[in-house]
Amino acid sequence: MGRIQNILGLCLLILFLAGCQGTPHLVKRSQMLMGTVVFVTAVGEDERSAKRAVKAGLDEIRRLEELLSTWIPTSELSKVNAAAGRETIQVSQETFEVLTRSLEMAQLTQGGFNVTVGPAVKAWDASGEGQVPSQEDLEALRPQMDLSNMQLDEKTQSVKLRRPGMSIDVGGIGKGYAADLAARVMQASGATAGVVALSGDIKTFGRMPDHQRFVFGIQHPRKEQGEVLGRIELENEAVSTAGDYQRYFMKDGVRYHHILDPATLLPARGCQSVTVIAKDGVMADGLDTGIFVMGPDKGMALIESLPDVEGVIVDQEGTVLVSSGLKNRLDLEP
Repeated sequence: MGRIQNILGLCLLILFLAGCQGTPHLVKRSQMLMGTVVFVTAVGEDERSAKRAVKAGLDEIRRLEELLSTWIPTSELSKVNAAAGRETIQVSQETFEVLTRSLEMAQLTQGGFNVTVGPAVKAWDASGEGQVPSQEDLEALRPQMDLSNMQLDEKTQSVKLRRPGMSIDVGGIGKGYAADLAARVMQASGATAGVVALSGDIKTFGRMPDHQRFVFGIQHPRKEQGEVLGRIELENEAVSTAGDYQRYFMKDGVRYHHILDPATLLPARGCQSVTVIAKDGVMADGLDTGIFVMGPDKGMALIESLPDVEGVIVDQEGTVLVSSGLKNRLDLEP
């Protein structure tokens, strides 16, 4: 999701590892990667295997950062962006896969998710001082954000941005993808259970040493950091949240946030937050932003239509909508 932020403001979900203190086979580490503080927890048969799994997970995220981060000039995506309107760039399997999944998420969310919307996000500068661009300025940027101008060639595993000035930013899906791959290498390294948390994009596998599931709290979008809307147990699932409280600025009493509707290039107004739970991090991460843009009614209808996907939507009035598969799992705060 973009630039380095304050650690307290990053955590869209609060990780609860109750009962895991003092267990000899559980190891936790944190590191600054992909513009956020990454937390990795591994459970192993012994301390050595748990440490090995944590290191493998962090190394995998660092490897993916070198491919996907637009803040690294030598990354593959930076090279694709630099070549916009000029040439085709061959990329790795991982970069090609995350872009392919990005197009899938765009189709599922009726264009609500768009990895080329970066120029408009930059114009609003919600992560910095914040400014309200004119509609004329936004319309001038629109041709750069036509997703049909991102050309993927499966045979050559290459990418081309057809228009000059275009740029790709996979911050809205890349962290979930990285969490999936990190969890995979951790299991290959001997972890029997674990959590990979990149900001609010979290992937779990297995159970705690005492056989309990991992418990997570969903941040309340209108309360102080750490005050939760509800709690849920997860096992072999991923969770991701998009909210208007993460990066925003206030002007004349109006909240302007970073989640833009690609159709209007204005901040989407239907929701305060969207939390998606899915089997894979790339699905949860890719869907939450697009559903936020779609709004509560269409967004919940999409969640209900997808297998192994659940969600919690807080609409603009603060009403909490819970998908049918979560009603008996989510413990809402009074």
